[in-house]
Amino acid sequence: MAERSFAKEVQKLRMGAGETFHGEGILAITKALLENGVGYVGGYQGAPISHLMDVLADAQDILGELGVHFEASASEATAAAMLAASVHYPIRGAVTFKSTVGTNVASDALANLASGGVTGGALVIVGEDYGEGSSIMQERSHAFAMKSQIWLLDPRPNLPSIVETVRHGFELSEASNTPVMMQVRIRGCHVHGRFTASDNKRPGMSVRDALENPRRDTNRIVLPPASFLHEQEKINKRLPQAMDYIRKNNVNEFFGPDEAKVGIVLQGGMYNAVLRALQRIGLADIYGETKVPLYVLNCVYPLLTDEFLDFCAGKDAVLVVEEGQPDYIEQAFGSMLYKAGGTTKLIGKGPFPMAGEYTGQVMLDGIRTFLDEHGGGILPSKGRAPNTPLPTDSIQQLQTKVPMRPPGFCTGCPERPIFAATKLVEQELGKHHIASDIGCHLFSINAPFELGATTMGYGLGPASASAFNDKNAERRSISFVGDGGFWHNGLTSSVGNAVFNRNDGVIVIVDNYYSAATGGQDVLSSRADNRSKSTKHPIAKAVKGMGVEWVRQIDRTYDVGKLKATLKEALTTEESGPKVIIASSECMLNRQRREKPLKQAALKAGERVVRPRFGVDEDVCTGDHACMRLSGCPSLSVKQLDDPLRDDPVASIDQSCVGCGNCGEVADAAVLCPSFYRADLIQNPTSVDRFADRLRRKVIGWLKNRRERSRLVFAEN
Repeated sequence: MAERSFAKEVQKLRMGAGETFHGEGILAITKALLENGVGYVGGYQGAPISHLMDVLADAQDILGELGVHFEASASEATAAAMLAASVHYPIRGAVTFKSTVGTNVASDALANLASGGVTGGALVIVGEDYGEGSSIMQERSHAFAMKSQIWLLDPRPNLPSIVETVRHGFELSEASNTPVMMQVRIRGCHVHGRFTASDNKRPGMSVRDALENPRRDTNRIVLPPASFLHEQEKINKRLPQAMDYIRKNNVNEFFGPDEAKVGIVLQGGMYNAVLRALQRIGLADIYGETKVPLYVLNCVYPLLTDEFLDFCAGKDAVLVVEEGQPDYIEQAFGSMLYKAGGTTKLIGKGPFPMAGEYTGQVMLDGIRTFLDEHGGGILPSKGRAPNTPLPTDSIQQLQTKVPMRPPGFCTGCPERPIFAATKLVEQELGKHHIASDIGCHLFSINAPFELGATTMGYGLGPASASAFNDKNAERRSISFVGDGGFWHNGLTSSVGNAVFNRNDGVIVIVDNYYSAATGGQDVLSSRADNRSKSTKHPIAKAVKGMGVEWVRQIDRTYDVGKLKATLKEALTTEESGPKVIIASSECMLNRQRREKPLKQAALKAGERVVRPRFGVDEDVCTGDHACMRLSGCPSLSVKQLDDPLRDDPVASIDQSCVGCGNCGEVADAAVLCPSFYRADLIQNPTSVDRFADRLRRKVIGWLKNRRERSRLVFAEN
């Protein structure tokens, strides 16, 4: 396994009542699950929630001691379907995945779960991947929660609040027979802090108990006529029960003075940013004491009319801090005020941008604008913050002088040569329609490759090319899918679909042995041993089992020449049906993570260690930089020579090189200059190595002297 290890940190999960727990938000969530008697946990990795799956994987011994079942699910849909165990049985279950893409994948299972309802507490922990640090389309989980009437919690980003929200999630779910969604933003997932721990609890009923004592209730199954009654039950029974729990248990929080002319209503996840802005303005201190009343929504759906109207009482204006769009919360509160005949002015997206992350500066500017217009003199001396923002001209200079840094392949990435080969084939056969997919390989859309026209979902690369299935066309489509996406959704939705519809396109499966883009978790085809999962299932067997007849396996993607020849064969063969190329090489990042400790241990033990290094012969390099246009490796850069006769910089390989050899392979396959060379660095050399080194030096010295003797020399008169 190559994923990040939390083997040391998970020992904190054994802490008992009264002990102080220090750690990251992800670890705190796991501890909270155990303290609240969870019976089973599942999920699918994905930023920013990936590490929660890694923590659970490393904590399986502790989970086993408590009788808690854990699964790394095949997809988010699989994870959501796991919660079916809480439909008929009083077992608390939790699943986790990235949102909103994960929520989209899980939508069918979640909608059915919300319709029939649950008996045991069902908690869906979603990583709300929104903002400038996100890697997906910009959407929110809020719409899905409202659509299916799943209650949505949004805790303040500190460990005590997150832990408390896990408890509320289970209890709210059980009190209203409804699944509950808890969203944790990027900063909430990785915030560090402390809280007072409680004892772990064994589940009141385990999955084993349920298996041995099966139950069923026809009214919980989503089938007419029960499904028609579910909607009525949601409105007439579950919603009032949920609102009653939220009210009685003070899930939402109030801070600041009881009376003031203005106030701020905010999502729980925005609390830290709002408080920091108030601190900078001079209306709050570092301990959280604020002069502006705050109504913190740790539950953003459903909203409580009475709580909101009570907060608005006596205030001239209230600001709603709601990140993202549409402005669901602002619309709901506006409706409440209108129906109640309220006179408080509601301000929402006015001082804030309609779309985009509420960064520190955005939050500061928005709150300051609101208070300047409606605060009635509450702003201290001109409302200027102690931290004056950068002047506009400085920001513009940064934008023009600092280049954009789009994501790219890591140094030595085995996927880079796949796209170098694709570029070489296109130079020969012309451009093709290329469908991309989710994963590291999607970086091929950026320079220097600039390949790929669409990306429609995880494992859906080949499916998105299915419309381009014209047997009479002179060219075939090319589509890419990673091994993670292949096992997630691609086997049936992409490969199976191509077989069924006799698609004639080319499918390249990028196999780097892991679900690398989400942190290096193992998948079915991983080559490593896994103590709790079944691995080493070849992708080629699955593809052939699905009915593909034209299959080529390449076990070293750095062989650019072989990749080029195979891809060209797939695009030109007379054989009909889908053509599948499986390009396999281990993810370099995970390989380095695995090999570096082994090399360090070998060096300490005095063992011989050989490390390949590549370089560029400055005398041979012509400086046309074609190698860079076909590689793009961060370690392949330029160097200015001191030679006055050579103005253009030459190619140069820096110290970050990991010795993959891709640059030389590309140069060879593209028939570029033969300026690349390989040198093996030997540490702890043996006597044989030392003898060979002396021999080489003597031979090189002899050849050098011979060349000098034969050099033509012009003597001065």
